[in-house]
Amino acid sequence: MFDKIVVAIDGSILSQKALDAAIELGKGRSASLSLLHVVKEIVIPPYVMGEMAFITREYDEDFTAALRKEGEELLDIAKERVHKAGLTAEAHVITGDPASVILDFSKENHMQLIVMGSRGLGTFKEMMLGSVSHRVSQVSECPVLIVK
Repeated sequence: MFDKIVVAIDGSILSQKALDAAIELGKGRSASLSLLHVVKEIVIPPYVMGEMAFITREYDEDFTAALRKEGEELLDIAKERVHKAGLTAEAHVITGDPASVILDFSKENHMQLIVMGSRGLGTFKEMMLGSVSHRVSQVSECPVLIVK
């Protein structure tokens, strides 16, 4: 039933539990897992007034590169766990709005299931704007498994 599974990985404990759930679901079917880490777009103004320091575009690019590298490291660890379970996995680091990236990736790659934690690392945003998992579960065209 679920041969193509995307797993959202953000480094949180719940995303690790989501990976465990995806591995268990995939084992009996020899499913292919797509591990997805989303680097949130960070908007930094070209300068800041007052006592704060001038922020250059170079700083923004360095910071984003560091976040991408961190995401790649998380996915390498997750990919190793998937391979040890006897499944195949591919890793993707994409920059953008987390919910939109997960939804777009799932649709474009014809995923049959999205597996993600109920809460990630962005708790303040969840309180103010609603969680990524909630938005994904409401908009997704394929089933969504939200792990607690």
